[in-house]
Amino acid sequence: MKTLTTTEQLEQFCTRARQFDYVTVDTEFLRERTYYSKLCLVQLAVPGTGAEDAVLVDPLAGDLSMAPLYDLFRDESVVKVFHAARQDLEIFFVDAGVIPAPLFDTQVAAMVCGFGEQVGYETLVRKIAKEQLDKTSRFTDWSRRPLTDAQKKYALADVTHLRDIYEFLARKLAQSDRQKWVTEELQVLTAPETYRVNPDEAWKRVKTRNASGRFLAIVRELARFREEYAQARDVPRSRVYKDDALVELASTKPATHEDLSRSRLLLREARKGDIADGILKAVQAGLNCPPEEMPKVDNSMAKMQVNPALADLLRVLLKAKSESFGVASKLIASASDLDMIAAGERDVPALSGWRADVFGLDAIRLCDGKIALTAKGNDIRTVEL
Repeated sequence: MKTLTTTEQLEQFCTRARQFDYVTVDTEFLRERTYYSKLCLVQLAVPGTGAEDAVLVDPLAGDLSMAPLYDLFRDESVVKVFHAARQDLEIFFVDAGVIPAPLFDTQVAAMVCGFGEQVGYETLVRKIAKEQLDKTSRFTDWSRRPLTDAQKKYALADVTHLRDIYEFLARKLAQSDRQKWVTEELQVLTAPETYRVNPDEAWKRVKTRNASGRFLAIVRELARFREEYAQARDVPRSRVYKDDALVELASTKPATHEDLSRSRLLLREARKGDIADGILKAVQAGLNCPPEEMPKVDNSMAKMQVNPALADLLRVLLKAKSESFGVASKLIASASDLDMIAAGERDVPALSGWRADVFGLDAIRLCDGKIALTAKGNDIRTVEL
C-alpha cells in the first residue's frame, strides 16, 4: 500500500494516470470541528492489479502540493470516477476552484441502471464486484498520523473496487443508450453554483412556521451573520448558534446583552464578544428592514389546486414506467412533481430531459385526456383515446 507524501511522487502518478481512460478517486475528511471539510487523505486508482495502480495521497504531509492532481482533474482525456461525489467535489472546488472533468458518479449511474435510489457503495461492491467491505475503519480519525494498515486497506478499497463498478456501469449504460441520462443528472454536480454558499440565502434553510415578513427579515439577518462568521473563522454553524436558538432570537428580538443572557437556547459563548454584538446588530437590521425588502415564503405549492384523482393516475403511470425502464420511480419524479403536474403546472423537472421521454410526455397526454390506463394481469398499459 503505497502512500505518496511528496509533490514529485504525486506528479509521477498523475503523469502515468494520463495513459489510461479513467482514474477512480475518493477522499477521507473531517468536518465535525470546521465549516469547511478538512481533507485528510486522497485515494487514486487506475486500471490494473499491481501495487503501483492504487495509491494513497497524504495532503497533510508538509512537502506535498495538490497541484499535479488538480491538473489531472482538468485533463479531459481522462474520466474521473467517484461514488457519491458531492462532498468530494466541494473539497476540491473550495481548495482550488476546480471541478474534475469529465466526471462519472457511480451512484448516479447505478440509479439510472436500476439499482435503486441513492444506492450505497457497499451495495455496489457486493452486487457488482462480488466482494465484501470491511467497514471497521469507517469512523476513525483520518487526521491522526500514522495511519494504521487497517485504515489504509479500508481507504484503498474505496477506489480499487470502484474500477470494476465503473466498467460494469459504463458498459450497461452503453448497451441501454442511457449515457445522456447520466450527463443530465451530473449537471448539478458539475455546476460551480452548487458549491458556493451565499450568506444572503442561508435563511431559507432555517425551518420555521412563522411566515411574518418582519420575523423572516430578522431570521435572514441572523442567518446571514452566522454564515459569514462561520465561514470567516472556519467553524461549524452550530458552534455559533443552532437553528432553534436562531428562531428563538428572531421571536424575542433581544436589544441588549442583558436580553441575550435570558435566552434559553443560546450557547454561553454566544452571549458575549463578537457573536453577541453580531446578533444584536442582525436583530436591529431585521427590525429596520423596509417592508418591500422583507423576505416572503413561497406559498405557490399550498395554493395549487391539485386534482387528487389525476394525481393518483399519475402515480400509477409512474409506477408502470419505473418498472418498464428499470429505474427508481423517485429518480423519475417526486411526489411534489406529480401534484404539480396534476395541478396544471408544466415547469416541472419530470417533464424535461430524459424524464420527459420516459414519463413526462405520457403524463401530459394523460392529463390532456389523450391516453388512458388499462390493466392486463400485473401490467399497466397506456391506451390511445
